[in-house]
Amino acid sequence: MSTDLIAALTALGAEFGPTLEAALVVFLRVGAMMALLPAFGETVIPVRVRLALALAFTAIITPALEAALPPVPNAPLDLMRLVATETIAGFTLGAGLRLFVIVLQIAGTIAAQATSLSQFFGGAGVDPQPAMSQILLMGGLALAVTLGLHVRLAELLLLSYQLFTPGRFPLPADVADWGVSQVSRAFALAFTLAMPFVILSLVFYIALGAINKAMPQLMVAFVGAPAITFAGLALLLLTAPLVLPIWHDAFSAFIADPTGDAR
Repeated sequence: MSTDLIAALTALGAEFGPTLEAALVVFLRVGAMMALLPAFGETVIPVRVRLALALAFTAIITPALEAALPPVPNAPLDLMRLVATETIAGFTLGAGLRLFVIVLQIAGTIAAQATSLSQFFGGAGVDPQPAMSQILLMGGLALAVTLGLHVRLAELLLLSYQLFTPGRFPLPADVADWGVSQVSRAFALAFTLAMPFVILSLVFYIALGAINKAMPQLMVAFVGAPAITFAGLALLLLTAPLVLPIWHDAFSAFIADPTGDAR
């Protein structure tokens, strides 16, 4: 009986061994990327859930990549090289995606600062941020998940093996240029999303200065503070349905072509 069991396990290992090795190679990249993914990799999600998601993505894309992946090397140095290259690839892609979460946070912070709502409605969580940032962040992530974020991420993972060859380190100069480009585009996109609030703030304070010049005896601070608060909240209500699709279009463009223009 024991001989038959050993023979069956040996045959099972010979049949599924290559698949398991390929899944291990894929999991190295997926697991590193999962740590920074928008929505699926947020810190509020339990670690066990994120691990289950990483295993699910691994199971989805491994069959499509099994034939093109290198086998797990036996030499320790080669194994360490494979682990390092796959982890770097996952972290690089995850960082590029995480920038779009930071875009919403920056846009909300700029909008809150411009409308004097950053302190009044400031958050008190682990990552303190204005309520506008939290609203835009939750709205953007909900929109992305609703429009099939899991499918797009699977496509990105499949595409990533054309960008980052397993077992080969990317050129540091190329990664640095790519990172600087993505960061600059992220700040440009954040400022673009917050532009209505900046314009509102500029017009309001110019008008407030003119009123104060015409009527010095009027306490404009008591009139202006409630007005700019109400105007900022009203503008958020009107512009949030417009700026979130713009953000999602840029997010989708990055997933479709991580090396191209992410604006």
